[in-house]
Amino acid sequence: QVRLVESGGGSVEAGGSLNLTCVVSRHTYTNACMGWFRQTPGKEREGVARISTDSRSTAYTTSVKGRFTISRDDGKNTVYLQLNSLKPEDTAVYYCAPILCGSWSNLYDSWGQGTQVTVSS
Repeated sequence: QVRLVESGGGSVEAGGSLNLTCVVSRHTYTNACMGWFRQTPGKEREGVARISTDSRSTAYTTSVKGRFTISRDDGKNTVYLQLNSLKPEDTAVYYCAPILCGSWSNLYDSWGQGTQVTVSS
């Protein structure tokens, strides 16, 4: 069973920061590339950041490069997303998921409850 628990969202003003956390079931996390995604009402879910199994490789969608940082702690089966210099257009529900390495494809097509990020201008 895939278990994904996201937290850390909230409401901040533009320019603020948040740190999102995703705790993953061990059997899902082990040897998996991981990604963060976001979705707003009426739009498709989009990939935001991804990280390789050994943390050596990361990738970001263009709109968040230089502002967001993805990391992982293998000892805690946890993936983080540090959000800095937030903009109103970053407002969305954020999700994490195990992915096919080098892609934005969710390995199991299973999602957690997500965590809401709201940025006011």
